[in-house]
Amino acid sequence: MALALLAHYDALLVDLDGTVFEGGRPVEGAAEGLEGRRVMYVTNNASRSPQAVADHLSEIGFSTTADQVMTSAQAACTLAAEQLGTTDAKAFVIGAESFKDLAREAGFTVVDSADDQPDVVLQGHSPDNNWVRLSEGALAIQRGATYVASNLDTTLPTERGFMVGNGSMVAAVVSATGVQPSSAGKPGAEMFRVAAERLNSERPLVVGDRLNTDIAGGIAAGYDTLCTVTGVSGHRELLSTPHRPTFIAANMRDHLEGWSAEVSTDVDAAGAGSGKVTVSVSSGESSSDATLMAAEAVAVAAPVVWQQLDRGVDIADIDIVAADDEAQRAIGAWR
Repeated sequence: MALALLAHYDALLVDLDGTVFEGGRPVEGAAEGLEGRRVMYVTNNASRSPQAVADHLSEIGFSTTADQVMTSAQAACTLAAEQLGTTDAKAFVIGAESFKDLAREAGFTVVDSADDQPDVVLQGHSPDNNWVRLSEGALAIQRGATYVASNLDTTLPTERGFMVGNGSMVAAVVSATGVQPSSAGKPGAEMFRVAAERLNSERPLVVGDRLNTDIAGGIAAGYDTLCTVTGVSGHRELLSTPHRPTFIAANMRDHLEGWSAEVSTDVDAAGAGSGKVTVSVSSGESSSDATLMAAEAVAVAAPVVWQQLDRGVDIADIDIVAADDEAQRAIGAWR
């Protein structure tokens, strides 16, 4: 059974890694939450084609077609066309062969050298990006080519840890040219805007696990957001983030009723910041799953904490306490 709130939206714009799957395994509750919904999978990964992403999703149990996938490479092509005012132009691509294919499909003529006088340089992650490709791109930019990056993620999460991401490679080109690229990927709004247009969605919900990309991008696009506590961003980060999601949940399926939070020791009337604030969390419906209760606890605590932060209280002056044993177990499971 999906979260009830999902029914209030006509489409879901969903992150992949950490939200739908993790290390090649489906995330708990994702399949149930997505079942029967109009979905566009929105990913900053520019190294895989939409078809490759769709194939991978289908292999792990999410029946998906390529037209349900929006990559940052696709969004970069759209952004470049908007900036140039046409796709009848030459593009030099620093990135995977699939990125070049997408540029061609968008109408660009893909060239292999700065000497071909490209109108735009498109850059996305690929393990094959090297000094030669970066240098050709830098030369083209120095000669006046528009510069568009698929995304600016400095790291690339893998099962072994965080490796060098596209943003780090972009930094080398920026250092050589002094030109900052436009970015099509998260946390920008472009990818989400294009994804919603493709679904003809008037009321989409952005779903993701990472506050500074998924949630920040959804907010930038003007859409409601759901942060699932299934991946990168943890409970304590949610309390102080500038990227405040509309909703917080353990996943796209599970919810416990009756949890609440309130300020039990507020700042005095003389002004915000003049004293400690205690936010008390009370449990409702219980579960043997501590991670589920942990999500419910932060879902009710975060809006109360945000209200205090907006009044000028420092996060260090806000204590979160449990009103009962179940709430204590939930807060104890925060990361």
